[in-house]
Parts: sequence; structure tokens; C-alpha cells
Amino acid sequence: MTEKLLVEQSGHIVTLTLNMPDLRNPITDSDMVDALVSVCDKISQDMSVRCVILTGAGKGFSSGGNLKHMQEKSGIFGGDALTVKDGYRNGIQRVPKALWNLEVPLIAAVNGPAYGAGCDLAMMADIRIASTRATFAENFVRVGIIPGDGGSWLLPRQIGLSKAAEMTFTAEPVNADKALEWGLVSSVVQPENLLSAAQDLAERIAKNPPKQLRLSKRLMREALHMKLEPLLELAAGYQGACHQTKDHEEAVNSLIEKRDAVFTGN
Repeated sequence: MTEKLLVEQSGHIVTLTLNMPDLRNPITDSDMVDALVSVCDKISQDMSVRCVILTGAGKGFSSGGNLKHMQEKSGIFGGDALTVKDGYRNGIQRVPKALWNLEVPLIAAVNGPAYGAGCDLAMMADIRIASTRATFAENFVRVGIIPGDGGSWLLPRQIGLSKAAEMTFTAEPVNADKALEWGLVSSVVQPENLLSAAQDLAERIAKNPPKQLRLSKRLMREALHMKLEPLLELAAGYQGACHQTKDHEEAVNSLIEKRDAVFTGN
């Protein structure tokens, strides 16, 4: 795994740290894209993982696009219109597919500015916790481009169309307090408490049976584009599978016996 992305597992929790602090952790470099996609694939296949935390090293969460590469017209920003199109499709657009479809719950611990694709990266998470130093900006028009990484699909689903439009059209940053008011984040904590707060939440999630966590997340994802009747049919199928698991038996028995459950993923 490239050193641009640090991966650490403790128990059932994996922490991913974007590690290009000097550039505020851009995510458009090809090796960063490859690293994010690869680790998501590995996590989805690893039943020992029950929750993931995503954060940034240094003062920023993610600056999104690499401005130097934009200026040089290099990387995914180089070439004619068709070449740039293919660069996006084969580059940064792989990230929302990987993270949005990650099998396990994902918490974004936003430690600082999350701009452009960095803002959209945070929107790919299931839950966002912000440091008081965090700011969010859908600022693509400020650099003369549009959200090419799925932001126009992601952002309205998190905060509604009106507020998403305001962020997109003004390109102005939203501070942590306003982000909390708008429902863009679940909570705001002091910088020194951010990772511990994310870890505490991840541990509360990871206490639960892994297959049921994954199916619950998948059901919520499918619910975004399904009508009620087919969703209920899908839920019935998932529920039938859950009732056959040993973890379901353990959950029921532990409640009746008034003890902590021990889940094995079976």
C-alpha cells in the first residue's frame, strides 16, 4: 500500500489516513486512487472488519484535486476533452464507486478543510464527525470546473437539494457549526477529541454482528433508489438469511440472559 494512504487495523476497526499533509491530502493522484480502491476491496472481503474510519493527516482532511496538476494539465487533467473524460472515468470516479459501495459502515473524521473532491469524499461516508477546525466547500466552480466525482449526486442526498445548490453555486465554505446545523455532520468536537470520538462511535458500531451490519448498510443504500414494495421484498430476503445465523441466536440469548453478546460472524 502506498505511503500516501496509511492503513491501520485495531480489532474490528480499520483507520484510513490520507497522508499527503503538505498538499492537504489531494485524492486525484493515480496512486492515491489505486490505494483507496484497493483497500476498499480488501475490507469488503474481510469479515473481521466491522467499521472503518477515514481521516486526513496534518491540518486538512482533503483538498480534493491536485491544483499543481491542474495548472500543469498533467495526470487526469491532461490532454484533450476526450482524454480528460477518460482520465476522470479511470481515475477519481473510481473512488466514489469504491467508497459508496464499501460493505461496512464508514465514518469520516473530518479534521480540517474538506474542499472540492475532498468535500465529496466526506459525503461518501455513512457518518461524519467534524473537528471545530473543519470546513466544507463544494468549490468546483471557483476553479472553473464542475463536480466531476459524483458530488452532484452525493451532496443533495446528504443535506437536501436547496443547501447543496447553495454550496455548489456559491462555492463558499461551510464551517463546522453550520455543517452541524445543516445535518452535513452528526457532531462537532474539539480537534484533540476527534479521533477518540470517531473511535468510540466505531466501537459502538463494531459491537454488533458483522453480517447484519453489512446487510443493514446495503439495505439503506438500495432504499435510496427503490420503491417501498421491492425494498420490502429485499428486506424480507435479507431477514430470512439473518434468522438462520448463529449471531442472531447469540443476540437473542444474550438479551434474555442479560449478558454481553459475543458475535463471530456466523
